[in-house]
Amino acid sequence: MDIQKYHALLKTIESGSITKAAEALSYSQSGISRMIQELEKELGLPLIERGRGGVRLTSEGIKLLPQIQALCSAHQSLLQQADDLKGLETGIIRIGTFSSVATHWLPNIIKAFQRDYPNIEYELLLGDYKEIEGWIQEGRVDCGFLRLPTLPELDTIFLEQDDFLGILPAEHPLANAECIPMEALCQEPFLLLEKDKNTETSELFRQQGLTPDVHFTTWDDYAVLSMVECGLGVSLLPRLILRRNPYKVAIKELETPIHRNIGLALRDRKTAPLAVKRFLEYLSYR
Repeated sequence: MDIQKYHALLKTIESGSITKAAEALSYSQSGISRMIQELEKELGLPLIERGRGGVRLTSEGIKLLPQIQALCSAHQSLLQQADDLKGLETGIIRIGTFSSVATHWLPNIIKAFQRDYPNIEYELLLGDYKEIEGWIQEGRVDCGFLRLPTLPELDTIFLEQDDFLGILPAEHPLANAECIPMEALCQEPFLLLEKDKNTETSELFRQQGLTPDVHFTTWDDYAVLSMVECGLGVSLLPRLILRRNPYKVAIKELETPIHRNIGLALRDRKTAPLAVKRFLEYLSYR
């Protein structure tokens, strides 16, 4: 059995395109197509169908997808175990993360880890909390940074409590206040940092019985800061995002403090690859 055929199928479905899968796996488009066709022939079932929107699984492919994912994950685990037996001379750590952790924590963690294990490689996947949870469950990443609590079946490590802060234009009347009420953020155009199912900021307002006057929604924290700097509105952002903040904005504590708990999650610390277990020992370098 050629396991690469299964990896080619998963990459095609993940990217939604044979062209993109070919680029990611360093194959030709015809090579990817041929592997998928051979796999369909071996299994005796159609697995993908092509349309204007790209490539998607057939109903048969959807039913087989969990087993295919498990097969590829087991193959990756086998290769990682072989690397472990070599004594961490080679290997790869796949990490799911959101942008503020990728920007402000991971460089220091990886720098310290790389000093002791220079031949380990890294793959970082940027996403929101729900995406990262899914990647961990599927085995697409070895571990992921998340807001806690997360799914009960995941093994988690608490890292830090991250406060939310009010963000105002530098010339705002409340810019010199020691702290501000969340109600004040609802009285002006609000710039919302959210993406799809990640409704963290909206949930915080709902918990307070408040509704912000949302004028702009984005998943780009720097876009939010730039717009606040230009006087287009106010916002609410975690403190971690604001490390080394280059924008001229007023950053204010809230009268009633609120926060998120950030942690690292993985399927099982006991069965994690050796490189990942060692990586966990370097989290304090953040």
